[in-house]
Amino acid sequence: MSRSDRPLSPHIQIYRWQWTMTYSILNRATGIALSVGALLLAGWVSTLAFSPPLFESLNALLATPLGVFCLVGWTWSLFYHMAGGLRHLFWDAVKGFDLKTGEITGHLALGFSVVCTAITFGAVYWLV
Repeated sequence: MSRSDRPLSPHIQIYRWQWTMTYSILNRATGIALSVGALLLAGWVSTLAFSPPLFESLNALLATPLGVFCLVGWTWSLFYHMAGGLRHLFWDAVKGFDLKTGEITGHLALGFSVVCTAITFGAVYWLV
């Protein structure tokens, strides 16, 4: 087969957008958000050990609406990424590969993450 006769790889514009694509991208994005959150957590703990005034400043920053938004987002990312990891465990066992099951488990993972985040912050609000 000559080089010009070979078929080209399909491009994203050829495919019809599906929920599984969205959930896959979201899983990767939450992994990145968790990495950023881990750096913040390490910095927060380090300031507690080495600079109590800086720790208080960081606590004040996290208490702002933007800080709370980020904390809620990182918590949601943790739960969503965990649920995505469970989906991947089933896929590793060759279960749930069909599109309909992938879509349903993606919706369940999203719902699970939202509910767990709401429970977590409801408990924090109730306890504090």
